[in-house]
Amino acid sequence: MFKELLSPLNTFIYGFVLCGIFLAQSWWAHFKTKRELKRYKGMLSDKLELDSKQNQDVKKEQTSLKQENENLRMQVARLNERPDNKMQRELEILSRAEKQMVISAPGFAPAWEMAKSAALTQLEDEEKGRSFPQKVFRKLIGSGSSQSNVALPESAAAAAKNGTTAATAA
Repeated sequence: MFKELLSPLNTFIYGFVLCGIFLAQSWWAHFKTKRELKRYKGMLSDKLELDSKQNQDVKKEQTSLKQENENLRMQVARLNERPDNKMQRELEILSRAEKQMVISAPGFAPAWEMAKSAALTQLEDEEKGRSFPQKVFRKLIGSGSSQSNVALPESAAAAAKNGTTAATAA
């Protein structure tokens, strides 16, 4: 009986059946891998599509924010042209220059002009959006006195308009 199981014909049949089993397993694994690859490709295309849509939304938002920023800059420039805002701007420049002079006052006249020009450039940078706006904090916190009007002598007012010092104007 054991001899009949190991006969050449039975061995061939066993080998053929075993080969069929291995072939079926390999086909099953192949189709399973193919199906998984198709699923991964679908997931990748969906992800790329979503990323593309998100990038387009971000670009649209960026362009709208740039446009809004430019509109606000133009509005600030337009508001700075009004006479009352010009006076308030000039007062802000003089206030900043005075503050800087208190810190460094060895030679008053040259230091005053340098402080005034530094305050002007700093304020222009803020208006162009390059610097942190200190003006906002001054308005929120307050500058000590709530918009009290101080009368300047005529010579000082004329000197402020011309950009010269009061000593040379008198």
